[in-house]
Amino acid sequence: MHECDHCSESFEDEEPYLEHLRDEHEEDLGPIEQRRVDAMDDGSDGVSGFVYAAVAVVGLVLLGGAAVGLLGGGGGGSTDTLNDSAPRQPTNVGGPHYHGGMTVTIDGRSLDFSQPEFQRARKNPAFHYERGNGDRWHGHAEGVTLEYALASLGIDVAADALAFDGSVYRSSEGDTVRYVVNGEPVDPTTYVLQPNDQVEVVASDNESA
Repeated sequence: MHECDHCSESFEDEEPYLEHLRDEHEEDLGPIEQRRVDAMDDGSDGVSGFVYAAVAVVGLVLLGGAAVGLLGGGGGGSTDTLNDSAPRQPTNVGGPHYHGGMTVTIDGRSLDFSQPEFQRARKNPAFHYERGNGDRWHGHAEGVTLEYALASLGIDVAADALAFDGSVYRSSEGDTVRYVVNGEPVDPTTYVLQPNDQVEVVASDNESA
């Protein structure tokens, strides 16, 4: 029997109990409860924070390799990768839990983070969207840079450039590339996301800017 410490509910099986914690007490969960809920959502049956971190690192290495192969012309028309190194890796994965909002508009089209390709199916435990909600991102680590967060969504960035879906935009070539957090411009490679941050990312080529 599993009894909820946050209310009077009790459950015979663990999965309904964890679903209850996730759906009814998300803001009140302690670190251990949060890890158990995250493990259920990921289908990982209680994977440790260390393994989570390893998965995040490996995933981003593979993501970076894919970006090198897939980034084609567009925007600024370049096909080379934006950065020589992978984004700075977060720490204490599975410890903190905080949220914020983000809009990414590319050539006038806003990305819909409620779509499956942007949801938790990407298996990134440090930063993700989940449960079909595209309005609120989840941070579950310390030191999550905006660059890391966007990379987890398949968006390669640099201080003055952005690459997505085969197109590259560079401000040095006349394109519009803008990263703004809470109304202030930031460098995505160094800015660390904070609770309740509202992020705005805009990129457009020099013909539509």
